[in-house]
Amino acid sequence: MTSKKHSLELAVQDLDGARTALRVGATRIELCGALGVGGLTPSIGAVEQAVEAAQLAGAADFVHVLVRPRPGGFVYSADEVDTSIRDIRAVRAAGAAGVVIGALTASGLVDKAVTAELIAAAEGMQVTFHRAIDAVESPLHTADVLVGLGLSRVLTSGGAARSIDGIETLTALKAHVGDRLQIMAGGGVRVEDIGALLAAGLDAVHLSAKTTVADPSPSGPGGGAQSYDRTDGDIAAAAAAAVMAATLEP
Repeated sequence: MTSKKHSLELAVQDLDGARTALRVGATRIELCGALGVGGLTPSIGAVEQAVEAAQLAGAADFVHVLVRPRPGGFVYSADEVDTSIRDIRAVRAAGAAGVVIGALTASGLVDKAVTAELIAAAEGMQVTFHRAIDAVESPLHTADVLVGLGLSRVLTSGGAARSIDGIETLTALKAHVGDRLQIMAGGGVRVEDIGALLAAGLDAVHLSAKTTVADPSPSGPGGGAQSYDRTDGDIAAAAAAAVMAATLEP
């Protein structure tokens, strides 16, 4: 059998999700809050809990933290950049292995200056550029920019709503960058898509493996929705099995 190095990243929102990811053998997590709006920077308490769980499991490079100060687009004010820099320093001090970032200019290009500031704040941590790349006009040129900035990997759906529908762009991206940048498929990934995505030569897949559960407790008129998302252990385990099947080929 031949072995390829493929990674599974699970987007989780809390300690329970981190523990589930550890249990099924995920390579790493993207810890975030508010997955319903695409993810925001999680609380420092959640970061500390996830790091502690990873340390107990001996998973040193496990916790990667999304740093995104608000929903919406990826053009940030000076104050929002400052917030992100402070958050990066905080999660680094908490022991996280990496951060996930993304910043664009008003013209739809990678904001090199802001990205460089965020990378500098990370001080040697692994840095992933998130799906802000799916809003740019030329992903191949953007990938070259990210390589030049020193990014570790990029999370992308190939510009499509679902990664499997962007597989041609994803394949072209991987062929273009080779080993200079890890290409991780993320965005609407289903377990049944994983084999095809990894067979296309991509380095990793990313999914939330989440399910929505009803909250029976009263929320009152200001309490928000009567449901919330949590990591589904069965979906996470199936995703891990699909990655393993793609990694070990006859």
